[in-house]
Amino acid sequence: MLPLKYLPARTRKFAKSNPAAVRYVIDGLYIAFATSIAMSGFGLFAIRLGADDFQLSLLQFLPQIFTLLVLIPGGLFMDSLHNKKGIVTGTLAALMFGYFLCSLSPFAASYSIPFFLSAVTLAGVANALFNIAWQSFFPGVVVVNTRNKVLTLRTRVFLFISMIVPLLTGVILTNIGTVSGKIKTHQIFFISSIILLFMAVLNFRKFRVRQPVIPRHITLPEIKRAGKSLLGNKSFILFTGAALFFHMTWHFDWTLYFIGQVNYLKMNEFQLGLAPFCGAAIQLLTIKFWSRMNERRGVELPFTFGILGLSLCPAFMIISVSLPVSAGPHIFVILHTIAHIPFCVITLNLFQCLLQVIDNEYRSFYLSVFACILCLSNAVMPVAGVALYHGLGADLNGFRYTMGIIFVLRIIAAGLWLLRWRKR
Repeated sequence: MLPLKYLPARTRKFAKSNPAAVRYVIDGLYIAFATSIAMSGFGLFAIRLGADDFQLSLLQFLPQIFTLLVLIPGGLFMDSLHNKKGIVTGTLAALMFGYFLCSLSPFAASYSIPFFLSAVTLAGVANALFNIAWQSFFPGVVVVNTRNKVLTLRTRVFLFISMIVPLLTGVILTNIGTVSGKIKTHQIFFISSIILLFMAVLNFRKFRVRQPVIPRHITLPEIKRAGKSLLGNKSFILFTGAALFFHMTWHFDWTLYFIGQVNYLKMNEFQLGLAPFCGAAIQLLTIKFWSRMNERRGVELPFTFGILGLSLCPAFMIISVSLPVSAGPHIFVILHTIAHIPFCVITLNLFQCLLQVIDNEYRSFYLSVFACILCLSNAVMPVAGVALYHGLGADLNGFRYTMGIIFVLRIIAAGLWLLRWRKR
């Protein structure tokens, strides 16, 4: 357990009366460390193995496409389980294996990029299934009136880890002078992530289900009933439509943002780590404000501010790449930090919003369908963003125009989400 004596009195009281909250904080600690370390310099690792712009976009495309094939069957299978603890630990084991294969990629010589893409795809599918299993498991362990507090504690842990890990790994990579040395360091990162995920598996085995859900047998009539429940759920459909458009605008620049940092701002590993450090730090400082707003105004209105914050990212990128290279990276870090003031709302609120519109009888099925739709966006939109960028000339002006289009689309997404909230 966490050393509660070092925590504030109110936090100690809440933790003692909600032991599952402490377990979820510990889980967040392990998962955040593992994924942050594995993903540190992920794109740079691919570049050092020889990846081009198109192959960088495949780092998003391939995992999401293959995830589409398994999410809905996986969700139906999870709904048939009496206890979802086993599937959670099983998906973590698959994620460990995926990271292990990633660490072996440099040994594949001329096939290192295809090998790495395959390993990333396996890890991505395992991670997606883990998220569905975790989200389906969560309501059975944590009661409704404590979910916002538990998720706030867990998100704080994620933000703290997201703040320090990219900076530390960036410092380490910056101080290694050779490409081969940097590649070996990335391999060590993957192995470290595997060890942390194993610790997460041990922690998950200690959870106790407090609100068990009656398992649903996988039969054709049951699948039809689940589909009928979903198609007849107007609230879920409207929510999914608004969330999909928002995620399409968000996923549009995932590869482009990295291209802008590396190709136009000429940021090194330390600067690439400094940006997420500052972004996570400002979220850690403001999450208490957003959590209180959730309790006063509900979880949907604050989500609009999260979208508006993301809208500033492409606009600030345009400003940064338009400055001299000597000033661009520094201004970018400052503006990136400002844009991330409401970003924690995305992590904190989307899941809570989703829980409000799903049928708990088919919880995993709903979660899988929603994740499947977002996976399609995550697969297509980064590739579409790179394609638009290349269609506009694949130069600085083309980059600015593409980011300008994304900025406008995100403002529209914020308006649609706000309209949906007002019409409820």
